[in-house]
Amino acid sequence: MQEDAIFQVEGGCGCSAVRYRLTSEPLFVHCCHCRWCQRESGAAFAMNALIEASRVVLLKGEPFASKIPSESGKGQRFYRCSKCCVALWSHYAGMGGKVCFIRVGTLDNPDMLPPDIHIYTDSKQPWVILGDDKPAVSEYYSKKDHWPEASLDRWRAVTG
Repeated sequence: MQEDAIFQVEGGCGCSAVRYRLTSEPLFVHCCHCRWCQRESGAAFAMNALIEASRVVLLKGEPFASKIPSESGKGQRFYRCSKCCVALWSHYAGMGGKVCFIRVGTLDNPDMLPPDIHIYTDSKQPWVILGDDKPAVSEYYSKKDHWPEASLDRWRAVTG
């Protein structure tokens, strides 16, 4: 799949020292309600847009990487602004640097990427009410059951 010239979304950190652009729509967008994401985000959930690292263009600045623990025990690497320390994206250990988990809240217009699925809803905060318009699963899920075929093709191309 070619990069979509029509889809150009930009984002960055709070102080604007780091700016980036997504050059295509993401593969899929998670709204994760696990306790790890709650702790890392300081909120009730984390919104992550999964996209190939090759489709994330750094426009300004140089984020630094920090390894943090994860429930799997493999850890993940967060990329943050060196000035304001806002987390911009992460890479999970099992995928190396091939796929970025973009923090949707760092986009200039985060409304453009609503969640495709709610995950780890068994640990969601009880006051968070989910609508019926998006799938919600108690833990993780099978990509083949939820992702569009075009995203599965892109995933296979990048992960082998």
